[in-house]
Amino acid sequence: MSTQTINPADVFADEIVTKAVVREVTVPGLDGKVALITIDNGFDHTKPSTFGPAGLQSLAEAIDQAIASKPAAIAVTGKPFIFAVGADLSGVPAVTSRDLALEIAKAGHDTFGKLIETDIPTFAFVNGAVLGGGLELALACDYRTLSTSTPMVGFPEVFLGLVPGWGGTQLLPRLIGADKAVTVIIENAMNQNKTLKAPQAKELGIVDEIFDSADFLESSLAWLADVVNGKAKVNRPQVDTGEAWDDAIARGKQIADSRSHGAATGAYRALELIDLARTASIGEGFAAENEALADLLMSDPLRASLYAFDLVNKRAKRPVGAPDKSLARKVTKVGIVGAGLMASQLALLFVRKLEVPVVMTDLDQDRADKGVAYVIAELDKLLQKKRISPDKHNRLKGLISGQVGYEAFSDADFVIEAVFEELSLKKQIFGAIEEQVSEECVFATNTSSLSITEMAADLKHPERLVGFHFFNPVAVLPLLEIIKGEMTDDATLATAFGTGKKLGKSSVLVKDSPGFVVNRLLTRFLGTVIGAVDEGADFVVADTSLDSLGLPMSPMVLLQLVGPAVALHTAETMHEAFPERFGVSKNMTAFVEAGKQAVYQWDEQGQQTIDPEVQALWEQGSAQLSGDEVKQRALEALAEEIAMMLDEGVVAGPQDIDLCMILGAGWPFWNGGITPYLDREGISEKINGKRFLPQGAASVPA
Repeated sequence: MSTQTINPADVFADEIVTKAVVREVTVPGLDGKVALITIDNGFDHTKPSTFGPAGLQSLAEAIDQAIASKPAAIAVTGKPFIFAVGADLSGVPAVTSRDLALEIAKAGHDTFGKLIETDIPTFAFVNGAVLGGGLELALACDYRTLSTSTPMVGFPEVFLGLVPGWGGTQLLPRLIGADKAVTVIIENAMNQNKTLKAPQAKELGIVDEIFDSADFLESSLAWLADVVNGKAKVNRPQVDTGEAWDDAIARGKQIADSRSHGAATGAYRALELIDLARTASIGEGFAAENEALADLLMSDPLRASLYAFDLVNKRAKRPVGAPDKSLARKVTKVGIVGAGLMASQLALLFVRKLEVPVVMTDLDQDRADKGVAYVIAELDKLLQKKRISPDKHNRLKGLISGQVGYEAFSDADFVIEAVFEELSLKKQIFGAIEEQVSEECVFATNTSSLSITEMAADLKHPERLVGFHFFNPVAVLPLLEIIKGEMTDDATLATAFGTGKKLGKSSVLVKDSPGFVVNRLLTRFLGTVIGAVDEGADFVVADTSLDSLGLPMSPMVLLQLVGPAVALHTAETMHEAFPERFGVSKNMTAFVEAGKQAVYQWDEQGQQTIDPEVQALWEQGSAQLSGDEVKQRALEALAEEIAMMLDEGVVAGPQDIDLCMILGAGWPFWNGGITPYLDREGISEKINGKRFLPQGAASVPA
């Protein structure tokens, strides 16, 4: 089917069209011209080129024009810093029929296939970021060069609930082998959408040569001439289609199972297609990709992923309720109270991102020095990995220091505490610091559940205190809950949002309420599961009851990660605030008093089993609850709690609940956020009598 049969106005009315322009280039030493196709959407690098129906049509016409000119070679490149980052998904929510979805799927193959079918040598000069359909365009060419400055190479499709369906699942494994293809298509996508740098892409065999960005086009054209003239040979290793292919598919399934427990439909469909590439012809493989794309484009997981993607890439960048950024104060020095693990992680983040002096304080110099040593050791690791230059390494090391006493904060603009969750202790600390700093110094607390308003009550300037709640590990989880106390002023709040942005975090404005967002929901969720075990549910049955959601870890593993003592303290805090919904398990209290850190242990055979001491101390009832019953209880509890949080105005809307759970708790993209999931399962209406979101907001329209 021709790409010209698609009318962009039907569903892609807002498409930013990536246009393809052909020009003939003369290359020294080459008989004949090179037809150079440049793809460009007319914007700078901050708005990367993508392919919608009109963009594909423009590219198809350019390829036809290039072929008709009978050049010595055809090359495709992109605008400055960008090759292409995939399909334009903006119109997907309006695709309401599988026939149209199939037509869109075929359009990519019809266009890229022109490069595969021609006898003229084809080259992709990948001069910048290349993702998804952009990488598939490059794979459709015979040869590929890559700029050394390319920031990302990869396939994000599985992360979004799709497959690389414009040739990726067929061309990549044929080129580099199934195991490497599984790494790029499955493993990286399911590992927080990890991408490759230029040297990694070259090492994997995805590209043939890498050239310096300064003279990338000239070098690529010179290499093209050598290839066409036979002076340069491109040797590609033979792909093992035997046992190694089987092992690769098995590894991919293991990754998908461990990350999603069967929930990531795109991952399993991609594995089927990679396996098919071993025996199918290109035509058969592309036809299978078309069918897979059509199915997945009409699936709830994709619509849910696009909803989540929109939250993370749009709403998170424009936080609802944030004050005018012009009110933010400049931060030229940061003080950190504490030198433990969390405080040390914060110090590393602040010194790396803000590049200003950061001073840590603790009860004695040995503790302060230990915190500084942690930061320096982490900077050393970054240097070893060549993620920072020697000059920057030395500069950052010079910015971190540790002292005893709050006099060290006298010229700080921003002071954050990361000490034990005890309200009186935090109040005492801020009261003492206030005597040492200027009236405009912002105070931030990393509390996970305590009241900001109460913490600020005795300060001379309570308006300077703001909640600044990070999630562990600090370097990995992007969420920052910014909590406004009753007295917090706009200048403090604007400084908090501005600092959060510079730290590379996605900030959400949260009302000062117990547990804020993530901890309140996780405590309700974990409390429900533990309550089921108290009643008599088998530990393993209860712990695996939510596997189908594809959460990053089970409840009991989450308990171990958080720390039983911390989890118990949070449960007690929430019980004080909402005793009718948050209980404190007597068994959890006994568990903590016994010094236990985990429910599970590993036996001599390496098998995970319930610790017999935990089983013995846990006094269970006689109820026989199934996994489905535990799951239903947990989801209903979450639906109830979210509705109450929205009624209380904890956040601006359900989208912020979803954003917090995706970025702070690892809620999977393919579930689209917790509120649309509860809507799709009918739990929202069952518990609250209404949906959280409009029909079709994160699902296929009815």
